[in-house]
Amino acid sequence: MMSPPLQSLLSAMPALPESERDAVTRRYGEQEGVLYRRLSGLYGGQPGFQQWYADLLAQVGRLAAARPAALQAQDAERLARPDWFLDQAMLGYCAYADRFGGSLAGVARRIPHLQELGVRYLHLLPFLRPRAGENDGGFAVASFDDVDPRLGGNADLDALTAQLRAAGISLCSDFILNHVADDHAWAQGARGGDAALRGYFHVFPDRVLPDRYERTVGQVFPQVAPGNFTQVDAMGGWVWTTFYPYQWDLNYANPAVFAEMAAALLRLANRGVEVFRLDSTAFLWKREGTNCMNQPEAHALLQALRAIVAIAAPGVLLKAEAIVPIAELPAYFGDAAGPECHIAYHSSLMAAGWGALAEQDGALLREVLARTPDLPADTSWLSYVRCHDDIGWNVLRAEAEGDAALAAAAAAEGGGKQHARARLAAIANFYGGAAGSYADGALPAGVAFQSSDPNAAHGSNGMAAALAGLEAASPALRDGALRRALLLHGLALCAGALPVLYMGDELAQCNDHGYLARPEHAMDSRWLQRPAFDEHAFEQRHDASTAAGRMYGGLRALLAVRRRLDALAAGAPRTVLESAPAVLALARGPRFLALFNFSGAAQRHTLEGAWRDSLTGQVCSGVVELAPWAMLWLEAAR
Repeated sequence: MMSPPLQSLLSAMPALPESERDAVTRRYGEQEGVLYRRLSGLYGGQPGFQQWYADLLAQVGRLAAARPAALQAQDAERLARPDWFLDQAMLGYCAYADRFGGSLAGVARRIPHLQELGVRYLHLLPFLRPRAGENDGGFAVASFDDVDPRLGGNADLDALTAQLRAAGISLCSDFILNHVADDHAWAQGARGGDAALRGYFHVFPDRVLPDRYERTVGQVFPQVAPGNFTQVDAMGGWVWTTFYPYQWDLNYANPAVFAEMAAALLRLANRGVEVFRLDSTAFLWKREGTNCMNQPEAHALLQALRAIVAIAAPGVLLKAEAIVPIAELPAYFGDAAGPECHIAYHSSLMAAGWGALAEQDGALLREVLARTPDLPADTSWLSYVRCHDDIGWNVLRAEAEGDAALAAAAAAEGGGKQHARARLAAIANFYGGAAGSYADGALPAGVAFQSSDPNAAHGSNGMAAALAGLEAASPALRDGALRRALLLHGLALCAGALPVLYMGDELAQCNDHGYLARPEHAMDSRWLQRPAFDEHAFEQRHDASTAAGRMYGGLRALLAVRRRLDALAAGAPRTVLESAPAVLALARGPRFLALFNFSGAAQRHTLEGAWRDSLTGQVCSGVVELAPWAMLWLEAAR
């Protein structure tokens, strides 16, 4: 006998062909256990849960039935090969639509450039209708169903996803789970007195509970948006606002919020979005006495969302934006009993690479790689060098305390934690222009972000080439800066992850200091690394006499090697070998070895057996010498 929830699901799609109904029925059967367990665990004690659950499935059924035939066909292909995004040919690219192409139609005109690089995954930063006025770079969303009018309309999104799909490129969209803009229809309705919509948010009549929460909850933007609550007169109290005062946190203890957000995601999936970057996943559940991050209920929510996607749009991937220490990351992948996200950012790997350059030592990287766990089947880390956000050094606290080189110093100075803070602060200050940095008496490589204590590990902003010293370099020092930038990209490409390039990094594009003259951006130094795509550098990309040409040519050479070596697929084995302190020796299986010199001095490494340089074809054995900031990609010669 058919269960009532399944009846609700199927009754919502009467026009679907029988074969498709059977496929949805089968997928529901596979997901029913985890979906029901997670949602009943969250909401089962609330009145009317069973009816709410049936209504949720009816909504999922309607959206499954509305899924276009081309996307259903793609779903079937990806179900047949669930590891489709793990192979060595997979390459991502991240950009703001307006900075990259001016509009969604302009992004479509950039597809040949993406194809020239070999891109198969395009992450466009927020392109949905944002809050009017300040909107955190689009992360304050006013509508999940409408494109930002500055970028075009919904028809332009439909056209772009179709063109990208035809080019073999998957579109990734941010999906901001934690909050909405204060001019979103839900917030407007709550302001207007709608009691049901008021329940979509955390609202407190006075400061009693907010003050208790503030004792244990950290601050994301302590300088420009201190605290976690904003007084809103129209709401008659204090609204929870983790990020900016105009971003109202959603109350996921209310099942209506989960149902609304799940439907919004599926509607975007039906427009051709193939990957969702789930923004601020760590903050979804609030619990007094904790830091309100990484709570078990947040994982239950994500596992339920994954199950719904698996039923209605099974070719879609979920990516966790959880910038947390390595120890807290594996939970975002879930397990066999409750799969969660397919992909998660490896922010510790990114930060440790920059740390290795600043310290001229690979110890932090070795510690990060040693702590990086194996992942469940058909999941992947995401590796990157830069992105639209700051580099947050504090994800490395455990590694900065724990590496062997630190032990003696920590004992002498009275404890690893104090030493780790000072160590990470020194790295952050290095990229802000401290003595001995790449600033060379000119522009600092980057700028501090949200820093109030000079001894704290504040975040760092800047484009990759600028942080590597290119912007401040004299002509004689530019070669070293380009080698440093390419070194970090080489690490991201062979570390065992899905690598993503950030717009302009392929052209060694530097910082946009013009953000200071734009009132809407001047208060947020992250706009330093959000320049418009440099058309002049793009025209120079094949000219090896230019910085853009050298960077572009160097990257394309590495990418060509990566595409032909299955040892560089995301899930291939990874082993760190013994090496000099400044060198990282990374083996990917028995037949590939990458050597990275993070220092400004030549280093030596002793090879076992004969190896062939992947770029030049030269065979080498015994002791090899790495020039300052150089790398070698080597394949076993026999």
